[in-house]
Amino acid sequence: MPTQAQKASAFQALHQRDRAFIIPNPWDAGTAVLLAHLGFEALATTSAGYGFSQGLPDKAIGREKMMMHVVAISCATDLPVSGDLENGFGDTPETVAQTIILAAAAGLVGGSIEDSPAEPDALVYEFAHAVDRVRAAAEAAHGLPFPFTLTARAENFLCGRPDLSDTIHRLQAFQEAGADVLYAPGLSRIEDIATLVKSVDRPVNVLMGLQPGTLSVADLSALGVRRVSVGSGLCRAALGAFLNCARELRERGTFTLPEDAVTFSEINGIFAGALPTKA
Repeated sequence: MPTQAQKASAFQALHQRDRAFIIPNPWDAGTAVLLAHLGFEALATTSAGYGFSQGLPDKAIGREKMMMHVVAISCATDLPVSGDLENGFGDTPETVAQTIILAAAAGLVGGSIEDSPAEPDALVYEFAHAVDRVRAAAEAAHGLPFPFTLTARAENFLCGRPDLSDTIHRLQAFQEAGADVLYAPGLSRIEDIATLVKSVDRPVNVLMGLQPGTLSVADLSALGVRRVSVGSGLCRAALGAFLNCARELRERGTFTLPEDAVTFSEINGIFAGALPTKA
């Protein structure tokens, strides 16, 4: 079992390669085990996916419960785990810094901080305040006894404010404030992604699935992207299959198991193989 410091160093090294790596997003311990079984190199939590699994909308999980969740994900596999820490669960730089310390204590080796409040329909924080929050997070992260990878997020495009210039301006300031990775979720235009990558000198994470056509990880890697995530996408895909089957059952009184449904023996075997061996 690797130590947290070893996981942190391995995670840091993934960002220094000359190609993008995929960091998929489990929403519970079971999906974390499945993703590790498939051979992924690192995992990232999804606040939306976890909220949905608890019967709640995104951003309705408080910090205490989120920390218990990331402990479960971190303990489920030997992989490095980065946490979706929303906006740091508070507006002040001091609260954000405390969240980073708590995240590290919960087993995470990285985490992302958003530059928008948690309230529905809220716009991004005022520029200087947003930078102060990232600076506080970076100081907390870089004061830890292992290399905690801090991702700073610019939320303009998710907040209905598709201003690429301001997004780049914010991410440039976030990198100067100490962020290790930069992320602007919501970008769907290939040219916007390329412009962003060329405008900063930190590894860039891209949320895959919003771009048109059959854009691949290789395509994003060729643009200079270094990390690719899917957010709540895997969770929503699973819930979509669940709802389709449940609607058939409720509305038609029939149940047609999808052809791509995993067999009982396969899924049971994967989880059996993941059980810790007795000394």
